[in-house]
Amino acid sequence: MTQLKFPKNVVTLSIDIGGSGLKAALLDSAGVMTSERVRIETPYPCPPTRLVETIMELSAELPGYHRVSVGFPGLVRDGRVFNIPSLTKKELEGEVDPELVELWDGFDLGAALDDAFKVPVRVANDADVQGSAVISGKGFEFVITLGTGCGSALFFDGRLLPHLELGHAPFRKGNTFEEQIGNAARREIGKERWTRRVIKAIAAFDEFLFFDHIYVGGGNARLLDQAELGENVTLVSNTAGILGGIAIWDREL
Repeated sequence: MTQLKFPKNVVTLSIDIGGSGLKAALLDSAGVMTSERVRIETPYPCPPTRLVETIMELSAELPGYHRVSVGFPGLVRDGRVFNIPSLTKKELEGEVDPELVELWDGFDLGAALDDAFKVPVRVANDADVQGSAVISGKGFEFVITLGTGCGSALFFDGRLLPHLELGHAPFRKGNTFEEQIGNAARREIGKERWTRRVIKAIAAFDEFLFFDHIYVGGGNARLLDQAELGENVTLVSNTAGILGGIAIWDREL
């Protein structure tokens, strides 16, 4: 990968794409937020062209950046996106639409945003971005994000490992982790039962990952109580989805 040159006082526009909303802020070279965090609702249906238009609408409120970081809710490889559970639905928490699946599969979001922004853009999975902001850099660290679905990221001694959609792995009662602890399940069964499921999910992940530490982020992490979780579990703020926008420029994606 060609090493890009940026000024010492580089300003990064960091964007976090979620199933329910898009959030963005400007970060200085140290990763400190230098603007208010702005938000806009995720439009539905959301084909690629509409997402790019919405991102540009959001970013118009935050001028003066040298580069852009984008956390995307799906599998991303070399700027192309695959396996996008949320944005392939006609409405939030609706059914997957085959036409949207076809439009999104393999779409080069990185190239589309490069053309739109006219500055360098990096697109990565949103959990990978969030994890980049919170890990210690020691041992095998696992990150999950609890929001519309269940995102995941893996790190070893600070190095980001290839992305795996572990939220889609089998968990219990014939359902995946995402189906059991995503936002639709939380709304259906209530906070207390959902919390117990999350604790069971963390234990289940550990049975096959054997992680040293797990970080739990995303919009629904705020509903959990740190005291109810294990010693090797840390709750992290949802703002990490923005703050990781600096770290991914220092990582191999």
